[in-house]
Amino acid sequence: MSEHPTIGDTLEQTVARYPDRDAIVYPRKDQRWTYAAFDERVNRLANALREAGIEKGDRVATVLRNGSEMALTVYACAKIGAVFTPLNFRLPAGEIEYIVDDAGAKLVLFESATEEAVAGARPALETVDDYLSVDDDVPEYAGGFYDLLESGSSERPDVTVTEDDVYAFIYTSGTTGRPKGVVHEHRSMVEHSLLCIAELNLTRDDVGLSVMPLYHCAELHCSLFPRIHRGATTVVHHEFEPETALEAIETHGVTTLFAAPTAWNGLSLTAAEADVDVSSLRIGLYGAAPMPEQVLDNCMEHLCDDYVQAYGMTEIGPAGVFQSPEDQRSKQGCAGLPALNHELRVVDPGADPDREVDDGEVGEVLIASPCAMREYWNRPEATARSLREADSATWYYTGDLGYLDDDGYLYVVDRKDDMIVSGGENVYPAEVEDVLFAHDGVEEAAVVGEPDDEWGERVVAYVVADAVPATELDAFVRESDRLADFKRPRTYYFVDELPKNPSGKVQKFKLREDEADLEPEADPVA
Repeated sequence: MSEHPTIGDTLEQTVARYPDRDAIVYPRKDQRWTYAAFDERVNRLANALREAGIEKGDRVATVLRNGSEMALTVYACAKIGAVFTPLNFRLPAGEIEYIVDDAGAKLVLFESATEEAVAGARPALETVDDYLSVDDDVPEYAGGFYDLLESGSSERPDVTVTEDDVYAFIYTSGTTGRPKGVVHEHRSMVEHSLLCIAELNLTRDDVGLSVMPLYHCAELHCSLFPRIHRGATTVVHHEFEPETALEAIETHGVTTLFAAPTAWNGLSLTAAEADVDVSSLRIGLYGAAPMPEQVLDNCMEHLCDDYVQAYGMTEIGPAGVFQSPEDQRSKQGCAGLPALNHELRVVDPGADPDREVDDGEVGEVLIASPCAMREYWNRPEATARSLREADSATWYYTGDLGYLDDDGYLYVVDRKDDMIVSGGENVYPAEVEDVLFAHDGVEEAAVVGEPDDEWGERVVAYVVADAVPATELDAFVRESDRLADFKRPRTYYFVDELPKNPSGKVQKFKLREDEADLEPEADPVA
């Protein structure tokens, strides 16, 4: 082992301490592996990948839903220095082609549910040498994952991997456009694992349930890595379904779970009607957005008492700010305090890191993090814009607007790119969305700016609602004492769902792209 452990080292340390404890439980394939058994399979896959031609630095792409295969692959890559490159399993062929080509991946793993998209991308993928299917129905152009796994030696791979080596390319989920490959090193992700262990008070007796996508860094880095690092158990579900998740909490004695606020809402509403015992659940982790107060109330009533919010982004690991259980009520709506070994600053948008604004004043949020990315893959200009040195630290420009209160707590107002300037006045979409969400008939709302000849931009709202007319929403907003009139939406688009990335954040650029194709239900301007 090097002076600072790698991701592969953290697994081996846990195996040495707790070889007989359960590591991975995957009910879909009736798999239950102790740490010793899991590590043996990781070694087999790692050695088999080397025999198949995967060398240190080569990219291994996955187009998979959750499964034990994801856990095996990420740790096998870590042990041989291959670069894990997980893709969103929902991507169509064209987007798979873009990312795999951008990363220069040599191997692509897929499953039956994603095979059609992979096959569609395949003719254009010049860097890929091999394809592996994790299911029994293997196409003629691919090999079988489990056949390859069984062919490898169970000995520890003879490859030197250091803390400074690249562990993964994690592609951003595209809230603002084309995804970029975020380059993370082993040391930064081990550091991130440690801070998550501390913030969640993880112990070897914890049992975590992975229902959010493992290809996304929120579930992978905030849940799977810390649990394996600590020696806890991970129960993996192929996909999220509230009833099945609640049954798993009862069956496996799940103690910790990460989910987006929308998923927590579904769990709490289902738990209110379900006859299941969820008393084992001790703490819930959430991110992507603050938990609405009503959702938090429901979760506390029907699930567990303690919740932690993590704020951040792929580029810093993703968690750089945490809101503790004690602050869920007293600091409602805040993101929290800096994580261990992290610093926060709020500066004039785009300004140098030393141009800090006063407490309470809105500016761009900067984070200094030991878990920050090395760079964007093949994007030197974007890297230079996002990472700047000052005061012996590297500051990441989040692109989020926010402010610090007198106690140093961070409040995120909105994305810098999403701010609307109407008639010379700044409108933060989040404050408009909060008012709309307070209407009982509104399930979801997203607010963006639309070009306007007179005002520059006008405020428009996309709403998921059950039979609520635009005139009623406009009257509700007008009566609110939380919103100035110039911030009121002038147009309402009613949609079946809002486009989201894997962590639950609304992709507003897609709403702007779709504006020309939508007809407003009504224009409430008097």
